[in-house]
Amino acid sequence: MTLRRYLDRRLKLHHLRAVEAIHAQHSLLRAATTLGISQPALTRTLQDLEEITGQRLFDRLPRGVRPTEAGTLLVAAARRILAELHRLDEDLDRLSEPGSGTVAIGTLPVAATGVLPGALTRLTAGYPGIHVRLEQGRTEELLPQLAAGEIDLIVGRLYEPAVPDGFPREPLWEEPISVLVRADHPVLSLPEVTPEALRRYELILPTVSQRVGQEIEVLLDMLGLVPGASLRSSSYGFIREMLHATDLIAVMPRLMMAGDLLRGTLRVVPLPVPAPPRPAGLILPRDRTLPPGGQAFVACLRAHLAEIGQRGLTAITMTDTQAPESDKTGGQPRG
Repeated sequence: MTLRRYLDRRLKLHHLRAVEAIHAQHSLLRAATTLGISQPALTRTLQDLEEITGQRLFDRLPRGVRPTEAGTLLVAAARRILAELHRLDEDLDRLSEPGSGTVAIGTLPVAATGVLPGALTRLTAGYPGIHVRLEQGRTEELLPQLAAGEIDLIVGRLYEPAVPDGFPREPLWEEPISVLVRADHPVLSLPEVTPEALRRYELILPTVSQRVGQEIEVLLDMLGLVPGASLRSSSYGFIREMLHATDLIAVMPRLMMAGDLLRGTLRVVPLPVPAPPRPAGLILPRDRTLPPGGQAFVACLRAHLAEIGQRGLTAITMTDTQAPESDKTGGQPRG
């Protein structure tokens, strides 16, 4: 006999917030702190939920909790419902204040420091009523948020999914790994830059995710550069200052330094070495259209990409932009 749970009558919003917090924090104590309630109160809420659903929702572990299959289903539904309510709140704000709105953007680290600042500057100037929420992370961390409606789109490197996931991907630009130096670096005065010439200089490398790190290692190996004694930092500001002040050379995704490349204070070293393709762009939701704020952001992103493409910083792959693609690391801004 099928159990009638009457979830539409019995589930409350505080139940959904509770199960989502427990899943996010992997701990009843941390979830209670996040929600601003006591742990016994959260435990009673969880017991209430398990009575309503007729299922155990979390397995208690020596350290923390882990969702059961039923718990995973309920968490996914809770995230969708809470995201829809948040979106409704924003839509009602837009009705009361025409020209306003919100766009929630998931961004990968390279895009966050590269193309995103310029696109958001355009958005702020052209659409001052639109508010932006940013969530930075890896693709595998952001996709569940996109599926749940917690973010509107993802911007950054387009990695091939291990298995098809149904999310539309739209390539817009390339994020090549390049060799960067200050504008008056001695290596740029050479008639031809060779790997041997680069080996005379010390390296500074970014501390990045494993996948980006592997792509940097590929170019280092192609150039015969040994990264063992190189200086490494997770601070792009520190790398930037060291490049401007010394003869260090950096091997990194060039758009991490897009602002300095546009200003001409840093340069891309032209090398006769094919750069492995690194397509980047948008990952869009499967089952809904972008809100007006999201559409405005994409328009500003396209405009910014067109500008940096015209300056020679990267190959642009948008269908409405006839920018030549390049398989070299030697593109550099003009003018």
